[in-house]
Amino acid sequence: MAESQRRAQLIETALRLFYRHGFHATGIDKLLAEAGIAKMTLYKHFGSKDALILACLAERDRLFRAWFESEIDRRGKTGRDRLLAVFDILEAWFKSRDFHGCIFINAAAEHAPAEDPAHQAASAHKREVRRILERVANEAGADDPTRLAGQIHMLMEGATVLAQVVGEASAAAEGRRAASALIDAALAD
Repeated sequence: MAESQRRAQLIETALRLFYRHGFHATGIDKLLAEAGIAKMTLYKHFGSKDALILACLAERDRLFRAWFESEIDRRGKTGRDRLLAVFDILEAWFKSRDFHGCIFINAAAEHAPAEDPAHQAASAHKREVRRILERVANEAGADDPTRLAGQIHMLMEGATVLAQVVGEASAAAEGRRAASALIDAALAD
């Protein structure tokens, strides 16, 4: 296996294990056994588990944002529909077999100090998601795209937490109903 493949295999395996079991609960030995890679290879590519965590968060951020934007575009034809599509995307995600919440929320919780690099990576991801929402709100013609994006983002994050913590499958639909009223008000002018 080429070095780039080993690195990718480590990230893929680590992402799966971190997402399912948590960052602290996933030990290096389990990760290496699952990936079928030697400890030396981990340290050669990342230097530490913390560096691997950051690489995983960067990869998940890249994958999520590309997927999220393409799903918004695919699911919505009008600006209003594109904004509401956010909740359709969430609903599909919440219903998937491998839904274990948001890895970025989990990272922020497990790496609680705001100055922790993993916490900062989670925060940066959330800011980028809000920028996507703001762009879509602007394209939809919202009178205050920043405000509407913030409102939709809050509903989106709240729905994700409810789905993760409480197992509330209807959280996305409830968020969609609340967002619909906010979007109508923001697009009325």
